[in-house]
Amino acid sequence: MPGMLDDLARHNQQRWEALARGNVMFSRPWLDLDADTARQRLDETGIMGDVTGKNVLCLAGGGGQQTAAFALLGAHVTVVDFCETQLQRVRDAAEHYGHDVRIVQGDFRDLSCCDDESFDLVYHVHSLNFIPDPAPVFDEAARVLRTGGLYRLHYTNPAHHGVDDDSWNGQGYLITQPFVDGGEVVWTDQWWMVDDGSGNRRQIEGPREFRHSLSTVVNGLIRRGFVLLHLSEDGNGDLDAEPGTWHHYEAYCPPWLCLWAQLARSV
Repeated sequence: MPGMLDDLARHNQQRWEALARGNVMFSRPWLDLDADTARQRLDETGIMGDVTGKNVLCLAGGGGQQTAAFALLGAHVTVVDFCETQLQRVRDAAEHYGHDVRIVQGDFRDLSCCDDESFDLVYHVHSLNFIPDPAPVFDEAARVLRTGGLYRLHYTNPAHHGVDDDSWNGQGYLITQPFVDGGEVVWTDQWWMVDDGSGNRRQIEGPREFRHSLSTVVNGLIRRGFVLLHLSEDGNGDLDAEPGTWHHYEAYCPPWLCLWAQLARSV
């Protein structure tokens, strides 16, 4: 494993092992893909382009989902993830489709396993909020990308990290935490409800999470020579859903952001 995991990474590694063994939805391999569905799941905006023969790095991309989709589209795929169970799902999906994937177990803040300017695309699966400072990740992404390469980032809307999604009072949802960039998010309930796929649900303690403001993320990328191509809110809100439910809450505060940037390497 490249580098040494710090205390936070070891804690979150243990939490993700438990979540993956609990069959959380992010750990279930995509075994029903064809070229069209693979592309749709990876890039709803159409920004990515043809990845045939391209070198793609999936950060925190265990689970056998994005890695399988990229391999199916003809990319040369490397994945870095610290969760062994998640990486086993990558192996399972690769065997299912008959593709090769380079697998590295490690912390995505340390990409010493990867050469400078060796990738055309860094596809960062939702995980930035599990570290308190995104700077090391952005440094490494800029280092391993070729000029003109793409960086795709999915992370939590910082506004969502301050709202209690269970607090519907008939008029809205309450803001319960101050907007502290880099601050740890203290949930009233630290447990994830996990559906194991057979109708059984149980609670599993989740990883530690941290808020990252939009200004920190966007300006951090700009300082490293990235040009912002696209930014979108990600959520499936429904105002007609039962008030207090997750889908109703999403109509008030989209929980996630998706960002695409291109490395100009002008700084």
